[in-house]
Amino acid sequence: MRVGENLNRALHGLLADDPSVYVLGEDLLDPYGGAFKITKGLSTRFPDRVLTTPLSEGAVVGAASGLALAGGKAVVEIMFADFVALAFDQILNFAAKSVTMYGTRVPLPLVIRCPSGGHRGYGPTHSQSPQKHFIGIPGLSLFEMSPFHDNRAVLDRMLALGEPCLLFEDKVLYTRRMYEVDELFRWDLVDDVAVVRLDPGGPGGSGMSRGDAGPGGLEIPDGDLDYVLIVPGGLAHRALAAMRALLLGHDLAGVLLVPSRLYPFDPSPLLPILGRAPLVCVAEDGSAGGTWGGHVAADLHTRLWGRLRRPVRLVHSADSVIPTAAHLEREVLVQESTIRRAVLEGLDG
Repeated sequence: MRVGENLNRALHGLLADDPSVYVLGEDLLDPYGGAFKITKGLSTRFPDRVLTTPLSEGAVVGAASGLALAGGKAVVEIMFADFVALAFDQILNFAAKSVTMYGTRVPLPLVIRCPSGGHRGYGPTHSQSPQKHFIGIPGLSLFEMSPFHDNRAVLDRMLALGEPCLLFEDKVLYTRRMYEVDELFRWDLVDDVAVVRLDPGGPGGSGMSRGDAGPGGLEIPDGDLDYVLIVPGGLAHRALAAMRALLLGHDLAGVLLVPSRLYPFDPSPLLPILGRAPLVCVAEDGSAGGTWGGHVAADLHTRLWGRLRRPVRLVHSADSVIPTAAHLEREVLVQESTIRRAVLEGLDG
């Protein structure tokens, strides 16, 4: 099953199981079914609870916030994550604050879906990854779609928080397959984080026994821990390609961590792995400055001071608008080679 299909099924299941859930957004109705077909079939099955809206992101998020505040549950689709900036006031000053500013905690179950990222040739205003602009807002949680996290479980978790949540969905992931990794690797879930590592029984494995996933972390042999990559879901496949190249070309074995919830992000269950790694590298698609990766790095430096062998290395897109031309777009956005070079330079430094 592809990631986009998994998300579509998750929305179908959510609406079928909970009559208080509404879906709002632009051009959602069949036969179009949304810009990326994620809402396909929803309006046919649930015509009274799938609502197409005017082209006003602020109005859509404001209406959905009020619906959630009044006792319903709302899922909003922003056609492109770039346009979520038009709803920033409603998210920052109404939705996020309404959870706690009335003297007692008030549930506001709201999910704002944001198709993000480039690599599609959509140009400067339809290719951005604006996650960093929403880091650190009290009462607001950030999640990112990944090929390792079932979208129904993620949606259920976000709505159960009873506060507004942003779900960033890398557009390239829609056509990728769920739960698929290179034959050299295996993956497990540790709490909410997908952990991808060398498969001891695979073609490149050491033959050593597998560790057990759980709240206490994973047992990973030192020989299979030359570095750790931390990336959001949209970079998972590029990170896996970098890990394969580093293993086959440089005999370096790494561990990849892919959290579902970006903010707040609690790395506590993973500190045993991170504290042993010769290098920790955090990669993301946004440009530098006030980033999620910078926040994670600062947290790890505080928690692991005295145990880190090197500073946490950050990887991000270039300081530029995102071009439409494919060859220029590749120069700006994070590639597999960008991550691979960062690991090699970090270990050499």
